Amino acid sequence: MSSISFSTPSSSYYPFPKIHYPPYITIPTRISCVSNPTRINRKQTTDQSETQELVRLLTRKISDKEPLLKTLNKYVKLVRTEHCFLLFEELGKHDKWLQCLEVFRWMQRQRWYIADNGVYSKLISVMGKKGQIRLAMWLFSEMRNTGCRPDTSVYNSLISAHLHSRDKSKALVKALGYFEKMKTTERCKPNIVTYNILLRAFAQARDVNQVNYLFKDLDESSVSPDIYTFNGVMDGYGKNGMIREMESVLVRMKSNQVKLDLITYNLLIDSYGKKQQFDKMEQVFKSLSRSKEKPTLPTFNSMILNYGKARLKDKAENVFQNMTDMGYTPSFVTHESLIHMYGLCGCVSNAVELFDQLIESKVPIKVSTLNAMLDVYCINGLQQEADSLFTRAKSIKIFPDATTYKLLYKAYTKANSKELLDKLLKQMDKDSVIPNKRFFLDALGAIGSSTEKSGSANAGTGSSRPQKFVKTQLET
Repeated sequence: MSSISFSTPSSSYYPFPKIHYPPYITIPTRISCVSNPTRINRKQTTDQSETQELVRLLTRKISDKEPLLKTLNKYVKLVRTEHCFLLFEELGKHDKWLQCLEVFRWMQRQRWYIADNGVYSKLISVMGKKGQIRLAMWLFSEMRNTGCRPDTSVYNSLISAHLHSRDKSKALVKALGYFEKMKTTERCKPNIVTYNILLRAFAQARDVNQVNYLFKDLDESSVSPDIYTFNGVMDGYGKNGMIREMESVLVRMKSNQVKLDLITYNLLIDSYGKKQQFDKMEQVFKSLSRSKEKPTLPTFNSMILNYGKARLKDKAENVFQNMTDMGYTPSFVTHESLIHMYGLCGCVSNAVELFDQLIESKVPIKVSTLNAMLDVYCINGLQQEADSLFTRAKSIKIFPDATTYKLLYKAYTKANSKELLDKLLKQMDKDSVIPNKRFFLDALGAIGSSTEKSGSANAGTGSSRPQKFVKTQLET
């Protein structure tokens, strides 16, 4: 099949290997004239704004380490259910699920509090996302003890909560049990959200038979599939590399006369790209370009990254040129995709040049971009250069995170670099970085693969020290 043809840019646009980036432009706010909203709409907008502003104030107060209950009591005359509902969302985003329970207990002591399914549904959802399945189940039991009757939304939250547990096979059995119970319970009949949650989960688990069963059940019900139904299942199959199954869902989607949206195009492009079926990926891109939808940065980033993984440097650079020709400003993901691509292609100097240009541009650089550059050094056997960049990271206002330490730890252990490993461990101790068991399990895997290759030739050279250290950490 034919590949994508891109127009040749003028000499002022990103010649390779040297890349020149356009200045980052702040787009002014567009001012448009609209008809005056009704008085009711204005009042609703005002109420929503005031609610959100109060929640932002409460979140700031709580994040400043002021006792939660003290903050809530200070604003007790203003805080109501709608504020707590938004507060659950904000606290959940920052992994503060224990504080969500504190807010809930505080709510229950207020005169205005009335037991409500919506509150329980939101809390169950938050607990599930944080892997607190027992607490989610406890909330479900307490809800029924207070006299609330479960409804579809509560069961949907409960199913989602179970699907966040580590034991996926057990979670799927539980989820299916709740699904069957919903079908025989008044006020709890499965809706399209229920089907979408389950279909996606079973697609991710590669359970084709169960996906087909759910689709058949959906066809026989009064519920109609929507774009999220098909996108969720195709994404689940695509991420598992099950292209044939993904394409069968696409056919089903078209037979239901559901039009492809931007998410559909992007997940197809990404799925084909990961399987290196570039003819199909390019054909989807052409269809996207001819449709009412338009490519987005994630579209180009995915293509750059997947071409890079296949060591197709010229094609990746060609996509980047086309992206800039169309007026898109590269994001940090674009930069990282290019850096990663250069690393895989062995073009370390190109990656270094791009990274240095980002530093010189004074644009805030994310730690993930630093990690991408460190990874380029490590996969090309340049551990000393990686250590040098890591050492000067803070001086250029990039602060390493847990992923940084994990990446370097694995690279140094794999390379049997005792000196760099000792230096890194001292820095971790200095920065109060306390690794968990997963950290050392991953490192032990890297050491194991390295020692298998090196054989017994390294016996007695000290290379076993990292392995002994990891094993000690795992046993404690």
